Amino acid sequence: MASLLPAPSMLAVFLAATVALNLSPGPDMLYVISRTLEQGKRAGIASALGIGAGTLVHTLVTAIGLSAILLSIPIAYQIIRYAGAAYLVFLGLRILTHLRGRNESESVADTSNHMSLKSVFRQGVTTNVLNPKVALFFLAFLPQFVDSSKGLVALQIVLLGLLFDSSGTTWNIIVATLAGRLSDSLRSHSNISRIQKVLPAIILIALGFLVVL
Repeated sequence: MASLLPAPSMLAVFLAATVALNLSPGPDMLYVISRTLEQGKRAGIASALGIGAGTLVHTLVTAIGLSAILLSIPIAYQIIRYAGAAYLVFLGLRILTHLRGRNESESVADTSNHMSLKSVFRQGVTTNVLNPKVALFFLAFLPQFVDSSKGLVALQIVLLGLLFDSSGTTWNIIVATLAGRLSDSLRSHSNISRIQKVLPAIILIALGFLVVL
């Protein structure tokens, strides 16, 4: 299995690029922060794991070549892109609707316990899978480090995707942990707590428009 990985020098370049890309703020990281602010660290970690599972889907899709459909059929890309954006906006509006029906004096934890961790995980998967830019990125990035002379190209892509996904998921879990600690420290301040209730919704709605733009 190790023989299917790139040469040490190329593997070092791949890992360096992977770390740099995963550390840079993006929709996935903002989504994890949003979920953490809304429901706490455990929900943030669940969303990070969901995003990781979604990335596995993109890896498998790239490995079997289906990502090329997004390049050859522009309407397919547009449909998936707008569906993903609409889903993010829907999640944000649902949070605002839920908050409107709650008493202002309730804590953040009380207003967000309605969603199970399984639901948060599924949302993480959905938001990632409905982001066609991830599929196109994998299609452009992973093959650059594949050595066709070794054969088993699809398996090489899967191994590279797993490395990339492991790095990204680890970082998102760290982000969820840090955001969870910050969230806990802010809950004792009533004014900030009120902002904290609305902020996740704003982030999700903004992400929806970001995907479109």
